[in-house]
Amino acid sequence: MNFIVWVAVLGAVLLLLALTSAYLRWLPVTTSVVCLGLGAALGPGGMGWLQLDLSRASGWMEHLTEVAVLFSLFVSGLKLRLPLRSCRWLVAFILAGPVMLFCIAGVSLLLHYGLGMDWGVSVLIGAILAPTDPVLASLVQVSDAQDKDPVRFSLSGEAGLNDGIAFPFVMLGLLLIQHNEGDEQWLGYWLLHDVLWAVPVGLLCGYWMGRGLGWLTLYLRTRHNDSTVSPNDYLSLALIALAYVLAEVIDGYGFLAVFAAGLGLRQAEVHSCPQAHEPAEHLVQPVVGHQHVAPEHAVKGDVQALEDTQVAAGIMLGDMLAFGNLVERALEVFLVTLLGVVLIEHWDARALIVATALFLVIRPLAVFLQTLCSRLDVRQKSLLGWFGIRGIGSLYYLFYSFNHGLPGDMATTSSGFALSVVALSIVAHGVSTQPLLAWYERTGSTHRRRADVD
Repeated sequence: MNFIVWVAVLGAVLLLLALTSAYLRWLPVTTSVVCLGLGAALGPGGMGWLQLDLSRASGWMEHLTEVAVLFSLFVSGLKLRLPLRSCRWLVAFILAGPVMLFCIAGVSLLLHYGLGMDWGVSVLIGAILAPTDPVLASLVQVSDAQDKDPVRFSLSGEAGLNDGIAFPFVMLGLLLIQHNEGDEQWLGYWLLHDVLWAVPVGLLCGYWMGRGLGWLTLYLRTRHNDSTVSPNDYLSLALIALAYVLAEVIDGYGFLAVFAAGLGLRQAEVHSCPQAHEPAEHLVQPVVGHQHVAPEHAVKGDVQALEDTQVAAGIMLGDMLAFGNLVERALEVFLVTLLGVVLIEHWDARALIVATALFLVIRPLAVFLQTLCSRLDVRQKSLLGWFGIRGIGSLYYLFYSFNHGLPGDMATTSSGFALSVVALSIVAHGVSTQPLLAWYERTGSTHRRRADVD
């Protein structure tokens, strides 16, 4: 299949979603479910119009999924406005750390003892399937920077963190596959380099780059009065690229750096406008094409009542969030459609066992055990346990493994499990997301009314 055909597919799917959005909004499914079904209908198992050889496409698929995750991580970081000392972050850290490790261990044990697989491929598949996806989980994450709901905030923080924290365990699986038993010298290097060094370095360099460039940008724009004419999409691309490259150059994890860069940029806005209780983009919004109109017509909002820094921050963050969300949604549609195209050829029925155990036993049990001392109620813990959505991040790790020494037979096994479990997650979580969120909002209102009466 040539490039023109795939561009046509993307355009047709986007057009279909745009024209039918009024109808899809009333269906109890997400856009990803629709795209998955379209891909399956167009692929070899359906009309046969599209085909994709994963072994030949693994190179560009790795980079395409990587770009999708990077944009999603950056946008996720921009939306998290609470300070790092807030107790809301504790649950996010628990989900991204102990809960994810529990999931890796649970899936690995199931594959090794239950399905008879070697430890290497068991750990690799467990790591591929462990992280909650920042792209497909957008519906259950914070809607904007003012959203402080504990469930949404915790899932957003988890999705931003664990796509990078899962990386050393993907490397561990590959190392277990590539090294003979008894040769364990690599284990110490893996622990020092891939865990103790790469994780904190990625977070720190990304955070301070985002915060530093955010402060510098706001300072220059208020000093030179060019808040309405600067190209903020360029700034988004520059910060994503530079944070990723810097982290990779010093052997840190680029995913963590990009998420932390978005987080640092948001904290630059918070500290530049300490008197503002609302996100800057809520106080002033740029109009479309604001770079080409007079400054007094470039924004919406009571600009006269705001400081110059708030105006500059509102325009900058509004543009960056809009641009990032656009790229994220377009890539999500394309990649999920591609997943549908290859799904039937790579379907592995054993994935039903893994998905059932992961979605209904392993993750919920991990969440309940690790959050015993938290202030979350049973409703919130149940939702956190269920909304461990697998998606584009897992696909990236799969294609990364393809291109970094995964043997052919193990690549076939890994792709069958990864693609099938991700598809099952898209369907199961896509069908249940809207009803469960509506139930959560409804019961939350009841709880608040009872608290007011008491």
